[in-house]
Amino acid sequence: MKKIGIIGSGVVGKTLAKGFLQYGYDTTIASRSTEKRLELQAELGNNIQVADFASTAQNADMVVLAVKGTKAKEAMLICGLDNLHGKTIIDATNPIADAAPQNGVLRYFSDINFSLMEDLQTTIPNAHFVKAFSCVGSAFMVNPSFDGQKPSMFICGNNDAAKQDVADILTQFGWDIEDMGKAEAARAIEPLAMLWCIPGMLQGKWSHAFKLLKK
Repeated sequence: MKKIGIIGSGVVGKTLAKGFLQYGYDTTIASRSTEKRLELQAELGNNIQVADFASTAQNADMVVLAVKGTKAKEAMLICGLDNLHGKTIIDATNPIADAAPQNGVLRYFSDINFSLMEDLQTTIPNAHFVKAFSCVGSAFMVNPSFDGQKPSMFICGNNDAAKQDVADILTQFGWDIEDMGKAEAARAIEPLAMLWCIPGMLQGKWSHAFKLLKK
């Protein structure tokens, strides 16, 4: 079983840490703050390890990036490029800007023709980024339940072996996987978070997920 290192100690990071632990993975969650690490250990218990960014990345077989999009590149650089070399990085981030939504629509800092994940992949070319967990709220990332139907998780990335590793995890977590191809597909996947959030922003409805129907 792969060692999982989660970079980010917010709601998404903690949700995924608990999910990986549930399925038997050796799991570490990282924070830059010593105080926050102590809080995490108290909250999550001793079955989930807590460490800083660099040591978490160094010791992990697979890394999960679960920080604010505005901090994503900085977090990866703090992890250390050598510590990420050749590793699969599950990219759960979205390029949400530090600005108020407009009529329920999130504002992004990325360009429609160059996604945040592409930017990260360009910055760290020897890592294998796979976009996942970015098109649904944290409450449904693990074991989503929609009247017996499995929702669709859209993924993309340049390395087929890395995508297969991530797909295997997503299958364990209860998802149907839709592989959208190479890193450029993140240009289409990342904006799904905008669409997902609109019912919540406008109507207070957050209990939904996407499903790709096929004939």
